[in-house]
Amino acid sequence: MVSVNSINPSPSNGKADTARIDIEKQTTNGGYAPAESPPPKTLGAGVNTRIVKWPDIFANVTVTNVYVANFFFIGAFGLVVTAQWELAIGNGFAYTVFSAFGLFYAGYAAILTPSFGIVDAYKDDTAQLNNALGFFMILWTVFVLTFLVASLPTNFVYISIFFLVDLGFLTVAVSYFSEADGNHAAAVGLKKAGAGFCFVAGLIGWYLTFHLLLKDSLVVL
Repeated sequence: MVSVNSINPSPSNGKADTARIDIEKQTTNGGYAPAESPPPKTLGAGVNTRIVKWPDIFANVTVTNVYVANFFFIGAFGLVVTAQWELAIGNGFAYTVFSAFGLFYAGYAAILTPSFGIVDAYKDDTAQLNNALGFFMILWTVFVLTFLVASLPTNFVYISIFFLVDLGFLTVAVSYFSEADGNHAAAVGLKKAGAGFCFVAGLIGWYLTFHLLLKDSLVVL
């Protein structure tokens, strides 16, 4: 990167100086392309929140409002704020991923928040509610699939995370459709499978976080 002081001023005749370097066009992030950039320091922390995505399936917790705080502030606010740092260093891939998942958590939290009145709007029509939730998850399944394809040039850890999250989202979407059709037992089984996929993705995220924390200070895993 050329310092500001070393840039030649524009000629007085208004013509462009071929020796002049445009700062705005200089590469950032060590010259890496966004999709090839080193793993951002905070991606693992963002992925970790998926561990608590569907804990009610394993712990028999049916009222999930307590997780709204986590979704809004850690999942949504935290990821969107983190995305701005990634954008500042020119890492467009991480910026897109952080922003997308931050907005996903905000949207999912809004569904769980009674004051938004989303669930209450369906009243006793649980079939329509479950179908709507199924389509909501299908939308994000397709979105995560694009991240999976974009992560192929990176490394096995990122590919595994997106692959497992995509499977989890797809399985949960199908579970909502099954619930809407009255297949409660199948829906419960599918939700457990989806929770398992996302749980493993979260564990890989924890490994990634631990690796990034230790890489510059102690050892490389």
